[in-house]
Amino acid sequence: MRLGPFLKGIVWGILLAVIGLAIGFYVPDRPLQSLKEDYTYSDSKFLEIEGMDVHYRRTGSGPTLLLLHGTGASLHTWEGWTQLLADSFTVISLDLPAFGLTGPHPERDYSIAAYVDFLEAFAKKLPLDSFHLAGNSLGGLIAWSYATAHPQRVEKLILVDPSGMPNEKETPLGIKLAETPVVGQLLRYITPKPLFAKSLRDVYGDPEAVSEEVIDRYFQLFRRPGNRRAFIDRARTKHRVPTETLSSISSPTLILWGERDTWIPVEHAKLFHGLITDSEVITYPKLGHVPMEEAPEVTAADVRAFLVGDRSSGSGR
Repeated sequence: MRLGPFLKGIVWGILLAVIGLAIGFYVPDRPLQSLKEDYTYSDSKFLEIEGMDVHYRRTGSGPTLLLLHGTGASLHTWEGWTQLLADSFTVISLDLPAFGLTGPHPERDYSIAAYVDFLEAFAKKLPLDSFHLAGNSLGGLIAWSYATAHPQRVEKLILVDPSGMPNEKETPLGIKLAETPVVGQLLRYITPKPLFAKSLRDVYGDPEAVSEEVIDRYFQLFRRPGNRRAFIDRARTKHRVPTETLSSISSPTLILWGERDTWIPVEHAKLFHGLITDSEVITYPKLGHVPMEEAPEVTAADVRAFLVGDRSSGSGR
């Protein structure tokens, strides 16, 4: 079928628009060494696990608290807790496979089972016998899955807006784009920084609290070689999460949730609480999906009170 001049004009207009968009938002990978210079701490370390050079921090002294971040984030999301809790705890945070300076898994396996196995390998290599474990979002799902698989390791468990329950909320835009054929592959090369700004403002209870520095950090770490493909692979990894195993968790558990979470509804806090026998819930009316990053002082106070067994010193909500 031959196209008339009018239709040809439309087709060429669309093609030119796509090409212009690609050129305008094309962002190359950034060399790993350059990223290390900007985003490591004085106490940053690297540990070889499963073919990856895993970036982690070990700060402070006392009982160990291990922190797991969520999708698209890095260990930097725990900066506030690290500063506030390192006087009483050995605080360990790490960049999970697919994210931050650690980068992609060589086998491209981002199943929850693979993350649980990775975390066990990390714990053995440090080495850690037992520890308190906290996780946000995806990190929360990994944390509670790890607690069901290795109950002897986890002394106390902290879940911060964890994923894992069936969720009727609309899929976040960035993940939705990554799941879409063709469009998802374009994200390996076309990375609009405004998309990062929108996503971060969506996960804060107060969008105005998101600084340009935070936006730039998320954006730059996404440019680590391999991270963009890993994000697509992770978004397309489908799995059934056995939530019935939550009832087997024996560790005392603290569930923290931002009531303005637009990704995972605060009502899920009650579902986790109902399934985990020894658990308590604290919600924050003005906070969103990453309350530990948005308001580290108040959330860290509740964590400290929970870990030392003195709820009277926390926020008390």
